[in-house]
Amino acid sequence: MPNEKNTAASPPLRLLGIDPGLRVTGFGVIDTRGSKLSYVASGCIRTDPKLSLPERLGIITRGIVEIVSTYTPAQASIEEVFLNKNPWSTLLLGQARGAAIGALVGADLPVAEYGTMQIKQAVVGHGRATKDQVQHMVRRLLALSGEPSPDAADALACAICHAHAGSHFGLGQTSPTRRRQGRVSA
Repeated sequence: MPNEKNTAASPPLRLLGIDPGLRVTGFGVIDTRGSKLSYVASGCIRTDPKLSLPERLGIITRGIVEIVSTYTPAQASIEEVFLNKNPWSTLLLGQARGAAIGALVGADLPVAEYGTMQIKQAVVGHGRATKDQVQHMVRRLLALSGEPSPDAADALACAICHAHAGSHFGLGQTSPTRRRQGRVSA
């Protein structure tokens, strides 16, 4: 039991989960200390479909930057792109995801990526869970008084998945991993 005492004495590790989307990007922030998860915040970044694609991507980027500045997570996780029946929708989702990842990496956060089935497995117990099941389990795992919106629940589920996968991604680190800066040449 000495590890439990050491874990209780250490500060919680703050994790940010992102559920990317061009229309709605969900975010969820949790603290983890050992196996204990605590809710911090969640919500959505919404873009107006009447705006141009660059404007919408800018809204997502600025929204992520503001969330990182407000909640100061140590690590981030994001859902991978899934293939839609419509290739154009997949392409747009990929661009929204790229804007979110760019904002996270720009903030020097380590970013882990998880597939939809992997996230559902970690939160609900099976990879084919419905959105309602994910919302319900997120509510239970974080002891929320109400169910978060579907996009916020998916983002919180991504953060929970990252917390559960912690030993594989150096979750015990309390500061972001420094990355080698790439060089751009003309």
